[in-house]
Amino acid sequence: MSKQAEIDLLDRKILTILMNDAVVPYTEISKQLDVSAGTIHVRMKKLTEMGVVVGSQLIVNPTIIGYDICAFIGIFLDKGSAYSDVREMMRQIPEIVELHYTTGVYSIFAKVLCRDTNHLREVLNEKVQPIAGIQRTETFITLEQGFSRQINIL
Repeated sequence: MSKQAEIDLLDRKILTILMNDAVVPYTEISKQLDVSAGTIHVRMKKLTEMGVVVGSQLIVNPTIIGYDICAFIGIFLDKGSAYSDVREMMRQIPEIVELHYTTGVYSIFAKVLCRDTNHLREVLNEKVQPIAGIQRTETFITLEQGFSRQINIL
């Protein structure tokens, strides 16, 4: 079991602000929380070194740039020991944006983004299903993303 990082309420408040908008300047955060900008900088450095913060990212709206289909693929493996090799092969497929090794019906659950249903069919037929170790797949097209969020840490 991994060790849980010990962070205090100020750390949680800083993280919550940045989780909502990662480009908020430290000076603005310091004003909101009534501490110095140096304190925010030191806290963020500490949180990064502890592994609590593992980077930042710019989130692009896939629909606006032409990726209109979001789907989930449930993947059945021939055997569990094939997971590592399958994972590395699937890492090479740019349309796969998330991959999870799971319990339950599927061995792997993947989230894919595609331009349209023809593109999705191409990804499935030409990229995913030919991978050695994959027995079969089931695909679920999402009609709407109700919401997406990170865990509330306050």
